[in-house]
Amino acid sequence: MIYIDGSYGEGGGQVLRSSLSLAAITGNPISIYNIRAGRKKPGLAAQHLTGVRATATICDAEVRGDALGSMMLEFIPGGVVKAGNYTFDVSEAREGGSAGAVTLVLQTVLLPLALATGDSQVTFKGGTHVPFSPPMTYIEQVYLPILKQMGVEVDVKLGAWGWYPQGGGVVNLRVSGSRRLAGINLVKRGDLQQVRGLAIATELPAHIPQRIASRTENLLREAGLKHIIKPVREKGVAPGAGLFLTAEYENSLAGFSSLGRLGLPAEKVAQIACEELLKFNQTGAAVDEHLADQLLLPAALASAPSEYQVAEVSTHLTTNAWVLEQFGLANIKIDADQKIVRVEPLS
Repeated sequence: MIYIDGSYGEGGGQVLRSSLSLAAITGNPISIYNIRAGRKKPGLAAQHLTGVRATATICDAEVRGDALGSMMLEFIPGGVVKAGNYTFDVSEAREGGSAGAVTLVLQTVLLPLALATGDSQVTFKGGTHVPFSPPMTYIEQVYLPILKQMGVEVDVKLGAWGWYPQGGGVVNLRVSGSRRLAGINLVKRGDLQQVRGLAIATELPAHIPQRIASRTENLLREAGLKHIIKPVREKGVAPGAGLFLTAEYENSLAGFSSLGRLGLPAEKVAQIACEELLKFNQTGAAVDEHLADQLLLPAALASAPSEYQVAEVSTHLTTNAWVLEQFGLANIKIDADQKIVRVEPLS
């Protein structure tokens, strides 16, 4: 049994997600206590509970403590991860539904399924573009393309947009199993090729995505950055809007986003995401803050070392490194001055 203190570092859900993924992959039983102790509402929320049950489903795990608000969890895998057809619905975790982020559930089960024997089809239902979690567009345009460079073969399709607080989004994922992961080198990003952007609104007037796109184009033009911004209005289960930008460099990708809300002008939505992108572009780094900690897990499971330069050494990054070290899979060195992360797998 590997014992993990969920309050370590930033004390959030990443400790839980990485622990679940690694328990499924390695077969190690885990006991996590103080789950999400660093959050205003500690314990398992709907998306975390769904992640626990999803991971348990794919490896026949015996689970204790899988309840909303629980701050402790025992997770004992019952066998190897099984490829198959699965549906995981975050809204089922809480009475009255939930817009909990399906992207966090996706990231929990993706690598276990990619390393399993056989292909899998997975449907996720819930929030696809919600605050405090990676939007599905980031997963599609940044996270999965970088993982493809490491050998992960995935096809993903956004079936329906799910905004907070209604949820109702749908994501369909096809995972090719039996993969061997390669290391990755992202120290030099190369020149910026272009910025690709999606200004989206569902169940709102057409002028909203157009205003977001227009302001985005003006800001990127002023900064001298080549760009293609597409305003799109789609049908959805509820109103929602946002801007999703992908910076395409010679050797890397980075993503930035902002979500609309009542009282926030369309132009401000554009400004928030653009400012994040411009700030990152000035760092010269190859890997954005969010991808920095998301790359640790595949790098630790790879057959060769990885090295990448990050824009910021965040507590998310250092916390995730600590979790991975509890499983003894890799040596992880983070140079805070050079902002270089080195991951050397031990198996």
